[in-house]
Amino acid sequence: MEFDYTAFEKPEYYRNRELSWISFNERILSEARDKTIPLFERIKFLSITASNLDEFNMIRVASLKDMVHTNYTKPDIAGMAPKIQLEKICGKLHEFAQLQYSTYNRSLVPTLKKAGLQVIDCHEKLSSRQGQFVDEFFEENVYPVLTPMAMDSSRPFPLVRNKTLNIGALIIKNDKKGKEELEFATVQVPSVLSRIVELPSDEDGVRNVILLEEIIERNISKLFLSYQVVCAHPYRIMRNADLTIDEDEAADLLIEIQKQLKKRQWGEVIRLEVEEGMDKRLLKILKSEFEIHDDDIYQIAGPLDLTFLMKMYGLDGFDAYKVPRYIPAQVPALNNDDDIFTNIRKGDILLHHPYMTFDPVVNFVKQAAKDPDVLAIKQTLYRVSGNSPIIAALAQAAENGKQVTVLVELKARFDEENNIVWAKMLEKAGCHVIYGLLGLKTHSKITLVVRSEETGIRRYVHLGTGNYNDSTAKLYTDCGLLTCDARIGEDATAAFNMLSGYSEPESWNKLVVAPIWMRGYFLHLIQLEEEHARKGQKAQIIAKMNSLCDKEIIAALYSAAAAGVKIELIIRGICCLKTGICGVSENIIVRSIVGNFLEHARIFYFYANGKEEIYMGSADWMPRNLDKRVEIVFPVEDPICKAGAKHILDIQLADTMKAHILQEDGTYEKVDKRGKALLCAQDYFCQEATMQAKTEQETGDNRVFIPAEPVE
Repeated sequence: MEFDYTAFEKPEYYRNRELSWISFNERILSEARDKTIPLFERIKFLSITASNLDEFNMIRVASLKDMVHTNYTKPDIAGMAPKIQLEKICGKLHEFAQLQYSTYNRSLVPTLKKAGLQVIDCHEKLSSRQGQFVDEFFEENVYPVLTPMAMDSSRPFPLVRNKTLNIGALIIKNDKKGKEELEFATVQVPSVLSRIVELPSDEDGVRNVILLEEIIERNISKLFLSYQVVCAHPYRIMRNADLTIDEDEAADLLIEIQKQLKKRQWGEVIRLEVEEGMDKRLLKILKSEFEIHDDDIYQIAGPLDLTFLMKMYGLDGFDAYKVPRYIPAQVPALNNDDDIFTNIRKGDILLHHPYMTFDPVVNFVKQAAKDPDVLAIKQTLYRVSGNSPIIAALAQAAENGKQVTVLVELKARFDEENNIVWAKMLEKAGCHVIYGLLGLKTHSKITLVVRSEETGIRRYVHLGTGNYNDSTAKLYTDCGLLTCDARIGEDATAAFNMLSGYSEPESWNKLVVAPIWMRGYFLHLIQLEEEHARKGQKAQIIAKMNSLCDKEIIAALYSAAAAGVKIELIIRGICCLKTGICGVSENIIVRSIVGNFLEHARIFYFYANGKEEIYMGSADWMPRNLDKRVEIVFPVEDPICKAGAKHILDIQLADTMKAHILQEDGTYEKVDKRGKALLCAQDYFCQEATMQAKTEQETGDNRVFIPAEPVE
């Protein structure tokens, strides 16, 4: 049956992607403003909003500016041309900055002082004892690191690096004729030194800290001897960091990306942040040299670059103001004396991170590297940690004589440099390193281990929704599956052959692969639910993902909802779908969960006339995932694993503490708790995983734990 979605073409049926992303950052900011949350968790959330905003400006805003520069006028799915999008985004971002600093100045700083931590926001407020400490600290630790740079007729305006914090100054030097001439000078606040400096305390029970830029500003005259410093103010720029790589022309992708990375430091300036009250003459120079418009200048009432708050979160002595650190529980199915391959042969194993430890994923590769029966290991790597045990295990496997093939995605944004280092190291160890398919990012998360056993060759596979990064696995919620299903093993081999340059297979057994046929398959599953609804049968879709902005998928959901399919979406970030449109999306509920862990798993449930099909994988419902990346979505078919996956969705749908519901006007509101049990899904999963591991220890029952009573 062919489905016609022309009835859902109206731009007013869709929300602009960028404005939806700003709404997501507003939800994070709402956590920083929530006084029921422990204080240091609130400053962490504020820091996250700043980090998110940096990337948004460098990539999304920069991309729109590129479109405007090239006279690209095609509207987005919401009917907005790039120029209109920029205008609307600009207004929202200025409002957002004001709310960020209102939160910091009016709420967090006073509350921090009550908790025993005073942030001294101006060096002029230092006591004489603290002033002496600061000056000595500057002389001994800071001064040797600084490189002041001036601009005059013989020295051009210096290169100011992307995202760095700097102090701009106007200085005067008397020439021989006694004529005063105003000159510009700048100094970069060194990132190699801690930005937070603890001071001697003048008050019992209160710790004092000051920011490094205040120390430099206090002593800036020492950098320009024989000059008079007229004024000095911090400033910071964002540059266009969206790499443009012509893969068809690049003889060597690795070398081309290395070249492009250098260009990030001198791309177009798309945002200038300055201290509120900056001398107008200094601001005029910055504006002129950076060639930036007034709309892109942000006058900040507080310290620039609030990402320093993440370092403040790490200060010792304030555990009472933090959520206790969660220690991931053991995976019951693996908590025995058998090796990992024996355990996988007993049945598929569902992993749920960070509630369950990520160690089995690392151990899967480590044991394969040492096992004499393992013949080959193949793995895709998108983002890995700085000191990755998986990388070390792959290198060890190659040195042990195993065939090791690793796809390292060089185009993983902001991890390009890191991935280049890993790629070279793996090659030196003897691994066969490939960089993916031309024009596509490889975003799939898959590991294949080929093992020789008594019954013949057996393939073991790990499939996941998140990166092979042991560090972020403690912070992101993700799911994984360990299996030795022969059909999935065949598909895994086919996937790696496709990535290494061989042709794709004529058919696939189980894996759903983008950009080949994932889009069509998801549309088919949505359409089947619609057909069931039109026949008067029960029809339901539950989909959990990071972002939803694919027009064709949204139109299919509208069509299904209009036919009577009950649709519940759990979307952390961008959502271009609108709820509550009469006759179109009244059967759709969208919720976003923002908590201590970053929701990252992708899970797709279809009632399927009672068969209840569940899929997990690496792809969101976005054009880039469905059309421009190599992605893998896999079915969850083992009954215990399937029940576990459905349980994850049920608990998230029952969340009344951290869930925000998308309203008809595009805003999000926290769940109305009246008459409902209080439930935080993330806390629930922490408790459940701990209880499950404890039960297994006491009883020896290592089955996946599913609560006997459903959550109301």
